[in-house]
Amino acid sequence: MCRSTSGTALTEFALAAPLVMTAGLWGVESAHRAVVQMRISQISVLIADNASRVGENSLLGETKLYETDINDVLYGAHVQAGNFDLYKHGRVILSSLEVVPGTQDQQYIHWQRCKGELVHTSSYGHAGDGLMSGIPGMGPPGEEIIAFEGEAVMFVEVVYDYQPLISRAFTHADKISATAAFNVRDNRDLSQVYQHDAGDPDATADCNVYDGVATLG
Repeated sequence: MCRSTSGTALTEFALAAPLVMTAGLWGVESAHRAVVQMRISQISVLIADNASRVGENSLLGETKLYETDINDVLYGAHVQAGNFDLYKHGRVILSSLEVVPGTQDQQYIHWQRCKGELVHTSSYGHAGDGLMSGIPGMGPPGEEIIAFEGEAVMFVEVVYDYQPLISRAFTHADKISATAAFNVRDNRDLSQVYQHDAGDPDATADCNVYDGVATLG
């Protein structure tokens, strides 16, 4: 006597389809998150590298860093991020790690510049930290980056509120973060960040401001 198995196959498919679809969607979301993580890491390196190179040579032989230079670096990150909307969903914190003048190795954060609408304060210190008592450097505990006397390290922290491709249900973390650090490449004047015209100062990427506007110069 012949028996029909089509109903059984249809039932098995109906039971398996949600699991297969869920696994597929999870795989797509995981791959997308990995791409975003890679891009955020690349952007942190780009900012630190560019910040270590910019400045204008002076007659004294030292390179002066201007607010416009920092603004250009931050704008470059905005361009590099493309449709990720880095400054709408994230925060960039650029720090100048230096040695306190008059000491041999006392680390401190001379200045910080920030950009982005995401409310996030630096995980590794704020401007002025270390000036009185010193800090071990910047970075995760036990892995701190340090500066050498007369030099500076451009330390960058990027935090991004992950925007899922499908749903947050398929990802394990809401925020993606990355850090990068580069030694300043030239003989930079470390006394301050300059303005081209004190009477008409350029915009400063103030860390007390949470905005997504990145401007050139």
